[in-house]
Amino acid sequence: MSTARVDHLVTSGQFSLDGGTWEVDNNVWIVGDDETAVVIDAAHDADAIAAAVGDRRLLAIVCTHAHNDHIDAAPALAERTGARIWLHPDDAPLWRQTHPDREPDQWLADGQVIETAGTDLTVLHTPGHAPGAVCLYAPGLGTVFTGDTLFQGGPGATGRSFSHFPTIIDSIRDRLLTLPPETVVRTGHGDSTTIGDEAPHLDEWIARGH
Repeated sequence: MSTARVDHLVTSGQFSLDGGTWEVDNNVWIVGDDETAVVIDAAHDADAIAAAVGDRRLLAIVCTHAHNDHIDAAPALAERTGARIWLHPDDAPLWRQTHPDREPDQWLADGQVIETAGTDLTVLHTPGHAPGAVCLYAPGLGTVFTGDTLFQGGPGATGRSFSHFPTIIDSIRDRLLTLPPETVVRTGHGDSTTIGDEAPHLDEWIARGH
């Protein structure tokens, strides 16, 4: 029986890529119960994330992709907690831009299941925003953690290195919009939404080339 719940933290810092830097607020998601937890995207502030985890045993730090604002606090959090860092191997080049001296501990694979507090997080490889972008689908919680693949109002940005608009559209269409419409979409930045709220707008996103 699942006792899992989702805790939410917002951390602030900088996103840097292709020579530009932007101030950003990131969503950090913690899935677990009173004993154990998994962190999705260790952004900016290892101290704040560790405080939110509390005295629970941190089983894993799962990276939805390797843009620096989603992984900058991961090594420090891993060092504090002993948790292993998971990333899809296609994002290794991006990871090394931020952490050249520290590889992830394990590689994520499409279809892999990460278990926490009696609930399953299924890895969906959803390239486009980044080559190794993944979403984590938790059917028992009725939610999907989409990182920067799908937001309220459309796809993640594809205007920078390692990103590709037709690919993110394929990922969203084939991997996310096929989920139950009531599935809550918990994003890497900004407000949550649902699959049912976003699905009708796919053709609009394609038309405007986002």
